[in-house]
Amino acid sequence: VQLQAFGGGLVQAENSLELSCVPSGSTDIDFRTGWFRQARRKEREFVAAVSWNGGYQWYADSVKGRFTVARDSEKNKVNLQMNNLTAGDTAVYFCAADRMLCSGSNCYRSATFEYWGQGTVVTVSS
Repeated sequence: VQLQAFGGGLVQAENSLELSCVPSGSTDIDFRTGWFRQARRKEREFVAAVSWNGGYQWYADSVKGRFTVARDSEKNKVNLQMNNLTAGDTAVYFCAADRMLCSGSNCYRSATFEYWGQGTVVTVSS
């Protein structure tokens, strides 16, 4: 499964941006899908994830209330709506997916995601 992340760009603080994760080819993205980010000189960190059917979502504390992850099955993509962005959200954002069911913290541990896409850069100017 190959994934592509779209939607990054330059945005001013307090504004919004929406990222999309799309599988290449004819693959359906009905997998558990997560978003991770890596800021310059920092380790990659979890941002948000959604279950294979969209019924469950998980968020990092730093983005709760500002970001929303949702599955768009009709368009075969997973979106990350990011509102009230801050300079601290500046990073390369990656989407990842995995076929396996999960429980507890395994639902958002990066090691439990098998498929990864190339990142999209989000820059928030203050």
